[in-house]
Amino acid sequence: MSTATFELAAASGDVLNVLAAFVGGLIIAGGLVWAVLLGVKVGDEESPRPLPEEQPQLPTTGAVREMREMREAEEVPVAADERERLMPYQLRHSGTRRGEDQQRQRWLPGSSGSFGSGGLGHT
Repeated sequence: MSTATFELAAASGDVLNVLAAFVGGLIIAGGLVWAVLLGVKVGDEESPRPLPEEQPQLPTTGAVREMREMREAEEVPVAADERERLMPYQLRHSGTRRGEDQQRQRWLPGSSGSFGSGGLGHT
């Protein structure tokens, strides 16, 4: 290559565009390398993974199964005098209790529907 070729390349505007793209690529590549090194550093500072013997184990009785029961609403106690207020400590802990009837209620076909569902409604 002669000096005339270098002078022609230096005089054209494409060289600056190529140089800017190259510098931009170097900045992006440097940022990615920095991000990976930062991730490795953060990973090293985390607590180690648990060993296999530290993993949760099934109970000796086996897997825990789902328990289903029918619940009924607990009635809110009424104050002795209507002018009195019930305080939180006078209320029970839970709003429901175990129902007397534990048979699951089934819907009868055609006995219910709601607005916009396309059903016949109560017949």
